[in-house]
Amino acid sequence: MTIQEQMLQWVNFFNNPLWSFLVYFLLAVGLFFTLMTGFIQVRWFFHSIAIMKGSRKKGNDEHGITPFQAFVTGLASRVGVGNIGGVAIAIAIGGPGAVFWMWVTAILGMSSAFAESTLAQLFKIRDPKSKQFRGGPAYYITNGLKNKTFGVVFALAMILAYGFVFNSVQANAMIKASSHAWGWDKANLIIPLGHLNFVVSWVGLVLVLITAIAIFGGIKRIAKFAEMFVPLKAGIYLGLALFIALINYEKVPHIFYLIFTEAFKVDAAAGGLIGGLISIAMMQGIKRGLFSNEAGMGSAPNAAAASDVPHPVNQGLVQMLGVFVDTFIVCTSTAMIILISGAYTQSGFEGVELTQHALETQLGNWGGDVLAILLFLFCYSAILGNYAYAEGNMQFLHSSKISMFIFRLCVLAMVYFGAVTSVQLVWNMADLSMGIMATINLVAIVLLSPYVFKLIKDYSRQKKAGKEPEFKLSEHPDLQKKIQSDIW
Repeated sequence: MTIQEQMLQWVNFFNNPLWSFLVYFLLAVGLFFTLMTGFIQVRWFFHSIAIMKGSRKKGNDEHGITPFQAFVTGLASRVGVGNIGGVAIAIAIGGPGAVFWMWVTAILGMSSAFAESTLAQLFKIRDPKSKQFRGGPAYYITNGLKNKTFGVVFALAMILAYGFVFNSVQANAMIKASSHAWGWDKANLIIPLGHLNFVVSWVGLVLVLITAIAIFGGIKRIAKFAEMFVPLKAGIYLGLALFIALINYEKVPHIFYLIFTEAFKVDAAAGGLIGGLISIAMMQGIKRGLFSNEAGMGSAPNAAAASDVPHPVNQGLVQMLGVFVDTFIVCTSTAMIILISGAYTQSGFEGVELTQHALETQLGNWGGDVLAILLFLFCYSAILGNYAYAEGNMQFLHSSKISMFIFRLCVLAMVYFGAVTSVQLVWNMADLSMGIMATINLVAIVLLSPYVFKLIKDYSRQKKAGKEPEFKLSEHPDLQKKIQSDIW
């Protein structure tokens, strides 16, 4: 048994019981916030668009980023390999019905995303050195629940997932895409050391180099990069998907028929899960949906906390919209490309290579080349977004120059690890790390839900009075002991 096979066995040992529980818990928390907020993702959907469109202008604090920058920084992490490779894996394993469960995860998850990002704004702090805003689950757990240990555990889980494992997934996808398109994985460096020859991936080394250039620049550089490139890359990809749907318009109704009819087929092969009620389609749809849209996982709140807004609810609404864009627009576009082509019924393709093959059947060989280039942009910006999240949690734990330097070196090492390891191992590691992280965060936001409901009530009251909602801590004496007064 190889080292990779042994690692895969260990990861799966913990993955199976964790996800048997988390599938239900994730949906239950999403349903809880949906009902308790009065379907906020529906009621205030168009209002969230208006908030996002008007959020390019920064507020009064020069140390914050704009709400729109926080939105696209969140999208930089959300919109990546999960939208292209993750959807392909879900369909290849779970069939067309997996797409339905991705939609369900997103619909319910929009309310969870609203709650976690609103809490991140409420409990954000001002970094004593940089004066920039920082926040996220580690902060609202520590300050809101008054549990430093719980906050540290989440920060460690966040660093593991976003600083290390997820970046391996992104790098792995970039390698597979360039391999499929141009055969670059064959061009490795052979370094002779005595009687041994070490094979080094030169593509992996290039990824490490360009990642290093960016991650030593900080959150503001990442936010500016995301603001510039996220809309561009998403627009090109969506344009390709729309073109394919239009030239195959007669197939589209049947595709939707397959998605809905195959969503509820319970397959015994789902094996050993709770009561045998979880189908492969449901499991894959929820796993890949969570990896892609990150709703309730506790990641986007780290970017949400960095923005300067007049009321915490503003950023909750903006980040809620990010879940919709990620799943219902980008992921659905990938699903259409794959299902229209029928490539998912063929063997020999996995992850991003399946999506590339599907594009090639519709557009010719150049389709795979275009996707490889787009995927580079998707994955590179996702690596930067992931790093920005992990950096905030690293600074929560220890922000010395030495510890941050070591952390950045570890991030680069994991980028290279993803470039040289298998698709299955990096994705299963991602499932485990995000499962741990999501479980901790979901428990926390349920316990802190009274704050969410209080903020919604305050925002609604001002909105109905025709005012521009603004949160004033002086009007909420019960919160003054838990929130930094120099911000609110």
